[in-house]
Amino acid sequence: MIPPENRVERTSTLSVDAATAWAEAVDPDGINDEMRPLMRMTIPRRLRDRGIDDFPVGVTAGRCWVLLFGFIPIDYDDLCLAELEPPRRFLERSKMSLFSVWEHERVVEPLPAPAVGCTVRDRLGFEFKPLPGRVPGLPWLARAVIEFFFSHRHRRLQRRDSARSG
Repeated sequence: MIPPENRVERTSTLSVDAATAWAEAVDPDGINDEMRPLMRMTIPRRLRDRGIDDFPVGVTAGRCWVLLFGFIPIDYDDLCLAELEPPRRFLERSKMSLFSVWEHERVVEPLPAPAVGCTVRDRLGFEFKPLPGRVPGLPWLARAVIEFFFSHRHRRLQRRDSARSG
């Protein structure tokens, strides 16, 4: 079980409908649009023309490289979808170079009628791989970086939403 200090959550309310928000959340181009310009993530070659909602569930889909500024490899993600409920939710439970467990759950919910739009919620959790000796402050630093990065992603979501509606 992931301890609370290794969890981060971000939620945004968007004016776009839930179906559009879901389609963008599972499309590799939509994912990378959220990450830019800070990072980009590659998709395994055999899966490049598919959305992640079309990836196999419960098995590692392949290695995705996380590229700082879009070209400097800084980490990898052995991408594994643990649960998938299109067009509403996915739970990724993967391994990365630093984390023995990396969890990313995204939930897209329509706003209650008569409102138009949706909420997008990301929940992140991580557990470190055993390291020889403890690195003081590493959990705090990892959480701060993840909080910053997912705040960035949600600002990008909101910016894309604003551009669409205005």
